[in-house]
Amino acid sequence: MISSRSILLFGVFMNMQSNTNYLLALREKCLTLPFGERIFSLMFARKAPYFKSIRPHITQLRENYCELRFNKRKAVQNHIGTVHAIALCNGLEMAMGALAEASIPKGLRWIPKGMSVQYTAKANDHIRVIAEIEPNAWQVGDVPVSVRAERESDGTVVISGEIIIYVSEKPKQAHQ
Repeated sequence: MISSRSILLFGVFMNMQSNTNYLLALREKCLTLPFGERIFSLMFARKAPYFKSIRPHITQLRENYCELRFNKRKAVQNHIGTVHAIALCNGLEMAMGALAEASIPKGLRWIPKGMSVQYTAKANDHIRVIAEIEPNAWQVGDVPVSVRAERESDGTVVISGEIIIYVSEKPKQAHQ
């Protein structure tokens, strides 16, 4: 049986131009559907199932920028009732991953190498996560992606840092 997800993905790939990023094209296609942002967020969260634990909602995605949000709820809280540090880091990594997939030039690939963060305030509200990078940063080697999370109510940064991704050239495919 063919799922609606398969049909959606097939439609996206059939309508893509060769210079269109697959993730941005998928998001655009989803946005034409009712609850499209939610559908897209769920689809992307399935890439790494732990992302689903924070119930993320990608609100903005374009080359070199991603913004998502998630609610403060019991499942992501620590013993003092604030959003747990690991839930925050999970959001940072997801935003970075979406940014990287939407931005990396076609001949390159990436993999996370490290994360360095500073906790700057209590995360006692719903959370907005932002990942961004300069367009000219996409080169072979270590590439830092700036990440931060803010309280939605007042914009106070609760965690900030950078995620280092290792960028390399995609291997040349052997012609048979």
